[in-house]
Amino acid sequence: MSMTKELEDISAHKVGTESLSDLVQQMLIFLGENPEREGLARTPVRVAKALRDLTAGYRTDIDQLINGALFNEPYSEMVVVKDINFYSLCEHHMLPFFGVCHVAYIPNGKVIGLSKIPKLVKAFSQRLQVQERLTSQIAETIKSKVNPLGVGVVIEARHMCMEMRGAESYKSPTVTSSMLGSFRKDARTREEFLSLINRK
Repeated sequence: MSMTKELEDISAHKVGTESLSDLVQQMLIFLGENPEREGLARTPVRVAKALRDLTAGYRTDIDQLINGALFNEPYSEMVVVKDINFYSLCEHHMLPFFGVCHVAYIPNGKVIGLSKIPKLVKAFSQRLQVQERLTSQIAETIKSKVNPLGVGVVIEARHMCMEMRGAESYKSPTVTSSMLGSFRKDARTREEFLSLINRK
């Protein structure tokens, strides 16, 4: 990245954080709080920075993230990366949901660097999301970038919008899956994946 581009990004980040901070200050007033009292004096800035961090995925270039980490490899058995921890914000209430993501694929002449899979999960989870879309985005991206014989993604997550409000259903995980290619067509492939991620 050039020095000019880096300075532009820093400037845009500062402006974005300042604007968010002003909005948070207004929100505190609407909630009946005094944003100038000691405990809240720095809260607008903290919240603005936190929201920028928690939505960093909007500013992540997926091609740049992968950065050529695709390698020719004749390996043709299942590759599984399981128990990838993630945190996201539901787009309906902007409350957190979090859990683990399990990803598998069967190579078709190419493999992706293993560290890129958790980074993909993070890039898509750091956005305003619904769990169903998050699951599909991870699977579809691996399908399009790696062109494997099949991809499987399973996400298990707890949603604070369910636990803190509404149903107030405590510790009720939601499980979603996306099965593409051989994972969708072949029951044995799908069962092998599910068996591997459930093995302790």
